Amino acid sequence: MIQIKGLYKLFGKQPEKVMPRVHRGESKDQILADTAHTLGLRDINLEVNAGEIFVIMGLSGSGKSTLIRHFNRLIDPTEGEILVNGTDITRYSAKELEAFRQQKMSMVFQRFGLMPHRSVIDNVAYGLAVQGVAKAERLKKAGQWLETVGLAGYEQQYPAQLSGGQQQRVGLARALCTDAEILLMDEAFSALDPLIRSEMQDQLIALQSKLHKTIVFITHDLDEALRLGDRIAILKDGELVQQGAPEEILLNPATEYVEAFVKDVNRARALTVETVMKPPACRITAETIDEALSQMKKTSEDFGYYVNDEGYQGVILQDTLEQAVLNGVHRKLSSISIETVPTIQADSILEAVIPDTLDTDFPLPVVDDDGQLQGQLSRSSLAEVLGDVSTSH
Repeated sequence: MIQIKGLYKLFGKQPEKVMPRVHRGESKDQILADTAHTLGLRDINLEVNAGEIFVIMGLSGSGKSTLIRHFNRLIDPTEGEILVNGTDITRYSAKELEAFRQQKMSMVFQRFGLMPHRSVIDNVAYGLAVQGVAKAERLKKAGQWLETVGLAGYEQQYPAQLSGGQQQRVGLARALCTDAEILLMDEAFSALDPLIRSEMQDQLIALQSKLHKTIVFITHDLDEALRLGDRIAILKDGELVQQGAPEEILLNPATEYVEAFVKDVNRARALTVETVMKPPACRITAETIDEALSQMKKTSEDFGYYVNDEGYQGVILQDTLEQAVLNGVHRKLSSISIETVPTIQADSILEAVIPDTLDTDFPLPVVDDDGQLQGQLSRSSLAEVLGDVSTSH
């Protein structure tokens, strides 16, 4: 959906004269001291996929807000391409750019950006008014979006009458009301107190599960990034230092800067079972006791997960199979004792499954919604990922 290629931004009076120094690799501080030009972004390359929440994060001054403002050309690059659906928007005329901002890309700001003299419903409908949509139609649509974000009944209020969380919901409804494919959210929740912020994150996740918008979300908060992001890009001093899925960044930080970012994260809350589970060590698909024992002996395990046409059935122990053979029992596998072990799902967060993991003698079977075995989660896998795993550089 969006491709950023070789993007540079140099703030100053004569950036084209200073750019050779940037390309030679001179530091941001050196360039500022010598030329009074500020390097905002250096050689940014990234892709945002359709329908994902792509989080750009970094500390204050890292360049994240500068970068997001290039997506809709509130800031023009010094060099580089910004492709949206394959079209380089840096080549747009003023008229093309205006249409692009009205129809393709909406923005939600940190400080809400509402117009105080307009009612809530008129704020939400504003983008449609700019597009020339008839009043009755735009008010109807704005009312529907207010209901979607939980503000039905607030249509005739004014922004000053609302709490911060409610104002941000109005800002979100306004951005969604134009049906733009792409939503830019610049520190959208950071002005809210922690409880309201968490509620807004929940609402965004719920909305995204229905709408499948392409969302670029800026934050300085790693917990927020991990909670919301399908993928995360981390900036430092205008440079992209790592990008990838949340679990990649948590488990394999690319630099000491990223490692410092992630070291205090509660991994049990940030990671899901899917990121830690292993393939089932022993899957028993046999129908008879003899065949099951033969299958198990080909592995190093003394237990196996019994699976039939209906999916996962339970755990079978090697001792149980051997005892049955000693007793001359060679009947169907279903005739012997099967251990009941709690099942878990791949999308569960680790924190939720730790008690069952500790209370069970076997790795927990991971099953899908249809009861089919997907993997196993052992105590050792949990300990490995939740422990202090250092990264060498």
